[in-house]
Amino acid sequence: MQLNKTIIGMVHVAALPGTPKNSVAINVIINDAVEDARKLAKGGVAAIMIENMHDRPYLNRTVGPEIVASMTVVAQKIKQEVGLPLGIQILAGANKQALAVAMAAGLDFIRAEGFVFGHLADEGMMNSDAGELLRYRKKIGAGNIKIWTDIKKKHSSHAVSADVSVAEMARAAEFFLSDGVIVTGNATGMQASLDDVVEVQESTKLPLIIGSGLDSKNIEDYWPYADAFIVGSSFKCNGHWQNTVDLARVKTFMQKVDLLRTKS
Repeated sequence: MQLNKTIIGMVHVAALPGTPKNSVAINVIINDAVEDARKLAKGGVAAIMIENMHDRPYLNRTVGPEIVASMTVVAQKIKQEVGLPLGIQILAGANKQALAVAMAAGLDFIRAEGFVFGHLADEGMMNSDAGELLRYRKKIGAGNIKIWTDIKKKHSSHAVSADVSVAEMARAAEFFLSDGVIVTGNATGMQASLDDVVEVQESTKLPLIIGSGLDSKNIEDYWPYADAFIVGSSFKCNGHWQNTVDLARVKTFMQKVDLLRTKS
């Protein structure tokens, strides 16, 4: 999957079977996810990523077979119905499971947290897994699936690596064979630091993806520096990640993107 100012819309899959917030059957979860994906496609996004964000509180690095199975069927159905490039993240830090789902469902990329430089996350200490993850990708023959990796990930403390700059982290991710780096704000829906974005862009040849806080008002600020933009909250009703996708909000955002493309 080539990135060229690519807009990636988020589908936040409803709470899956076995998780505390689950309240509906898997067929309802699938239908709702497909409906959100259809709205994103109709609004003009170039790719979609699915995530189990409603499965809070998240497990650290390991999720059960019920999550892997559920995310696989959701991904397969979206791919079948929408046909856009599709990726996945499984919280929290369940990168091997995400890669397994991507392999089974024929997806294009995964978003991996904790790839380089361990950090203290909401779920506890998360050690880096680049070596293990890339060996697993090799083992299952999934070399065609891109692994985009967060650096200084949101919802985390980075005190233990405070003397390591975001640029150094980006260079480490490149050295450890990441396929792209993701820069975020401190939490879901919060803007990334433009200074961090510029610093990363100048420090690595990897594709740079903005992973949080984007809307139709600030996308122009990041446009010159990033190769792709992951948009979640801004595409949802009332701008909140827990809500369903609002087609009108997607179209408004994409109109701004179309204007930026004509200026490029």
